[in-house]
Amino acid sequence: MRRILIVGAGQSGLQLGLSLLAEGYEVTIMSARTPDEIRSGWVMSTQAMFGTALRTEQVYGLNLWQRDAPGVEGMQLSVSAPPGEKVVNVLAPLDEYASSVDQRLKMAAWLELFEERGGLVHYQGVTTADLDGLTSMRRYDLTIVAAGKSDLVGVFDRDPLRSVFEAPQRGLAVAYVHGLDPDPFFNRTKIELNVVPGLGELIVIPGLTLSGRCDILFWEAVPDGPLDLWRYRRDPAEHLKMTLDLIRQYTPWVYERCRHVELTDGRATLSGRYTPTVRRPAAVLPSGGLVLGMADVVVANDPITGQGSNTAAKCAASYCAAIKSRGTEPFDHAWMVRTFENFWAEHGRAVTEWTNAMLQPMPPHVRALLGAAQHNGTIARRLVNGFSDPNDFQHWFLDPYKADAFLRAAVHGADPGVHPPVPHPPGHRYGESP
Repeated sequence: MRRILIVGAGQSGLQLGLSLLAEGYEVTIMSARTPDEIRSGWVMSTQAMFGTALRTEQVYGLNLWQRDAPGVEGMQLSVSAPPGEKVVNVLAPLDEYASSVDQRLKMAAWLELFEERGGLVHYQGVTTADLDGLTSMRRYDLTIVAAGKSDLVGVFDRDPLRSVFEAPQRGLAVAYVHGLDPDPFFNRTKIELNVVPGLGELIVIPGLTLSGRCDILFWEAVPDGPLDLWRYRRDPAEHLKMTLDLIRQYTPWVYERCRHVELTDGRATLSGRYTPTVRRPAAVLPSGGLVLGMADVVVANDPITGQGSNTAAKCAASYCAAIKSRGTEPFDHAWMVRTFENFWAEHGRAVTEWTNAMLQPMPPHVRALLGAAQHNGTIARRLVNGFSDPNDFQHWFLDPYKADAFLRAAVHGADPGVHPPVPHPPGHRYGESP
């Protein structure tokens, strides 16, 4: 039985560990926190997961919350103009439901499930020196680093050809709340992306947290602009007040629903910033040991497109398949690089290019697409469903010439690239996989 060590207990590390356990591998996970410590800690992310990524969890029975988490049925994309006037509004259904589960809830439960299914967990932080010692003992056939928020990312070299930014592109501020009123104009659950050109974005995500259903209010602020007020952690009550003040000023149509909003708990806020970076996947440690990086250790995109957990889930599925196909052959440097490159070609490149484009000022062809999508359901539906599989955007959204051709075809009802909704069988309950 091959032995795998995974350092990190987030979406990618735990999903991969649980998947490999089911495939008969001996898996050890190193987690800096216990399940109880995770549950009682601060919120960690926003994690809006779409259909393609959710299916990778379902394969191994990891979708534990599909009956409790609100199934997101649609998406709304809005663009504002001063002083807080909505000038573009695109609303369309998702072909497959999306979902957001507080990672405090999810990762704690997955850690417990991992141990229940026979996995071994060491609850301790890991330094670079620790990692070097672990690999030098040659106890494991493969060591994977999945701790994207730790200092361990420093052992992986930055890839200058794939990393286009030298500094953070957004300041991030998250608040989990109860009491957001439903949208009176849309009677189904939706994710909202509200763009304030030149200043940032407000993203609203329905989710499930420790105390039940909630909504996530997430500001992405252009650095040094009027929305960029979270350079250091603020008291949660002050954080929420600032969040709502900005919503009132810049997206008043959302503020109208915030009359009864309150934080879900005393640690329901998060703020910070980081530089989007792609790193080389294989690292050689001082003692000669090899480690493979995964998910946001090696592909850390800005969360403006809501792809972090989606990319992590897809990376876990891709790495699991690569490990299985390796058989008894060694997990050498060439295999590590090839494994990452396959993931990059399948998912990483598309989401990185799309996310980086969304961080830039909106080009004319994207404005034209959004304007047309307000009145054309074909365009709107393809736009929102690209969040599930961003590979589609290269065919019509990112390139101005392809966008023009797509627009002309769509206006005449002749777009060959639109895929029909995924059919649900008779008696299907919303929130369950087809």
